[in-house]
Amino acid sequence: MVGIRSYGGYIPRYRLDRMKIYQSIGWINQGNIAYARGEKAVANVDEDTLTMAVAAGLDCITGFDRSEMDGVYLASTSFPYKERQNAGIVAGALCLNDNIRSADFGGSLKSGTTALLSAMEAIASKGANNLVVCASESRLGGIGSSQELIFGDGAAAFLVSDKDVIAEYKGSFSLTCDFVDHFRGSNSKFDRQWEDRWIRDIGFDKFIPEAVNGLFNKYGLKIGDFAKVIYPCYYASEHKKLAKTLGVEDGKLQDTMLGQVGEMGTAQPMAMLVKALEEANPGDKLLVVSYGSGCDALWFEVTDNIKKLKGRRGISGHLANKTELDVYEKYLAWRNIIQVDVGLRTEEDVWARWSVDWKNKKAILGFYGTKCLKCGVPQFPPQRICANPQCGAVDQTEPYTFADKGGKIFTFTGDNLTSTMDPPETYGNIDFNGGGRYMMNFTDCTVDSISVGMPVEFSFRIVNYDPKRDLTIYFWKAVPTNKGV
Repeated sequence: MVGIRSYGGYIPRYRLDRMKIYQSIGWINQGNIAYARGEKAVANVDEDTLTMAVAAGLDCITGFDRSEMDGVYLASTSFPYKERQNAGIVAGALCLNDNIRSADFGGSLKSGTTALLSAMEAIASKGANNLVVCASESRLGGIGSSQELIFGDGAAAFLVSDKDVIAEYKGSFSLTCDFVDHFRGSNSKFDRQWEDRWIRDIGFDKFIPEAVNGLFNKYGLKIGDFAKVIYPCYYASEHKKLAKTLGVEDGKLQDTMLGQVGEMGTAQPMAMLVKALEEANPGDKLLVVSYGSGCDALWFEVTDNIKKLKGRRGISGHLANKTELDVYEKYLAWRNIIQVDVGLRTEEDVWARWSVDWKNKKAILGFYGTKCLKCGVPQFPPQRICANPQCGAVDQTEPYTFADKGGKIFTFTGDNLTSTMDPPETYGNIDFNGGGRYMMNFTDCTVDSISVGMPVEFSFRIVNYDPKRDLTIYFWKAVPTNKGV
């Protein structure tokens, strides 16, 4: 039995009221008032496609033996790297072994379901036993465009396996069409689209029913067989019209979360599937349809194992954890849409030393330190000599990851002098649960919302961006878990 063994999700903490965007720039296109309802999820200044994929992936594999993972597939149209495998960075941050398979899937908004299908086919062929599939997106619309209002950031992840599956994969039907509705060239920052009527009438209206009917004809199914029907469509009226066309009964149409999050690109149908699994019962049949350069239609059936899967934040947990981003211009600065002066210290030319990074790759990506085999004291960065003054053992250590340990704030400060896009820069010493202490940056908090002794968890984030070389540098930051903001 091949299917989904676990799921995970991630929605950024910050939400931007769409009316704030419209009030600032709506004068350029007053018709955009139609999209100015609700809010959109906005990645923090230190978040991108990879950090969100890692967050969803960690949520997904919680409680599983990471040595059993055979690979990572990552889908997105907003990768930070064109030549450096993005899935490989995610695999390192998930603390997986080197002897695994990895691949990037991109080029269309249906690449998330295509990656999921590829993983299930690899499992079915016995080419792998457990594959992590992530879809993550942070697309940009130009200032004043409808896309700027519609798009939202988020990620979803699935563990695909042939054992203990919570949703069995039953079949699929795919449709590939070079239908150009949204497009972005290799040197373009912003999404572009053709006319809305073209997208609605020829795109959504034609391709989604064609894919669904193709699946039904292939397997002898009908719409009434399914407990939940999942498909993306950012036109609210069109989404309802498609439900009527397909004959979806009331209560069976999965919410798109457009008013809470926005359109998440490759992650959209995947996140909707996570939300459906959070609420599913054994025996439920789920229909999942992606859209973009065609469609993938997938059929799953929920098993009794759904009752055993616990401890996931999923999409629901992150929807509940939010705070308002009250300044629209801050969003523009964070996404490097407008240029702001953050001080002379940013002009220092600090470039990546890849040979040094390679030597310390497990510490940087997987937050690996060492643990003394003689006295049991953990320490970061990795050390040959035990930091315990009562021990001092030499070369008697084993790798030890701090990524999932959590800790407590020992000291903290807010620094208004250092260069940052979200002042003040907040950092301090963290006492790790289980031992060890290290100075770290804080994120997803304000200096007024944290205190000594507050618990923290750790999140893979951007720590530096080198614009001269177009390099994004990652490490781990501390996230206070009861921020009170």
